[in-house]
Amino acid sequence: MTDPDDHPGRDWLQAELADTFHEDIELELEDAALSLEIARIYKTQHPDTIDSNSYFHALIRLQSELIKLQDWVQHHNEKVVVIFEGRDSAGKGGVIKRIAQRLNPRVVRTVALPAPSDREKTQWYFQRYVPHLPAGGEIVLFDRSWYNRAGVERVMGFASEPQVEEFFHDVPEFERMLVRSGIRVIKYWFSITDEEQQLRFLMRIHDPMKQWKLSPMDLQSRVRWEQYTKAKEEMFARTNIPEAPWYIVEGNDKKRARLNCIDHFLSLVPYGPVPHEEVTLPDRVFNPAYERAVLPQKLYVPQKY
Repeated sequence: MTDPDDHPGRDWLQAELADTFHEDIELELEDAALSLEIARIYKTQHPDTIDSNSYFHALIRLQSELIKLQDWVQHHNEKVVVIFEGRDSAGKGGVIKRIAQRLNPRVVRTVALPAPSDREKTQWYFQRYVPHLPAGGEIVLFDRSWYNRAGVERVMGFASEPQVEEFFHDVPEFERMLVRSGIRVIKYWFSITDEEQQLRFLMRIHDPMKQWKLSPMDLQSRVRWEQYTKAKEEMFARTNIPEAPWYIVEGNDKKRARLNCIDHFLSLVPYGPVPHEEVTLPDRVFNPAYERAVLPQKLYVPQKY
């Protein structure tokens, strides 16, 4: 009987898992509080979080499926838009990074637009988002989207109530137009509790590597928690259409939220195997008369590590 540990692909898989582990450790450092006290509190609040080994194994399995989905989207000239919304620090950026981590950036693009310029404020509201929509064979991940108008712009007073009402009137038909044009529109809301957001903000405050993530707007979101809640509830009630429904991701446990979101995303797209040309490495052509030039040492990056 063949020993399962002798499977020819096992060494490669173990090496890939090890590489994934190290690569994800780098990403996970973003979630590590430098304050030991904050770290201790965080662990106390999340005693049942998934262990790292199980998390990384599940993540690489899901990422291998994302590669298959990417190939299917390219092969069939599909167009996919995935919208990620939620309160500040809810974990949108973390899942977007894990989705795009092993995919072709020419196929899968992340769009995170800044605040509109004075010129953009005079345009049709959806105008600045339209150029970022996918062409055939592309997936676009919106790290916040046109739903800014229903959330932060409304709560912070950057949009008037007539503008918000116009948005609610227009957005269902806008999204139906996208769907009719052949774009798959998928919308995720990352949900966290008041206590969890407070803890994550404290981690950012006490971690110099993450303080840049805190803005005055983020701090105001704490003050206006209930206003954001009411805005979110109305947004769901008025924009949850059959053609583009909302899906809520429970985000208090970051690792589980990432895995659950990616798994659900994969379930919404009917991807399957696509034909691939066999790839063969051509022989290197050697020219006996060729001599490699010796380049000046000053051109090389110093080897400090």
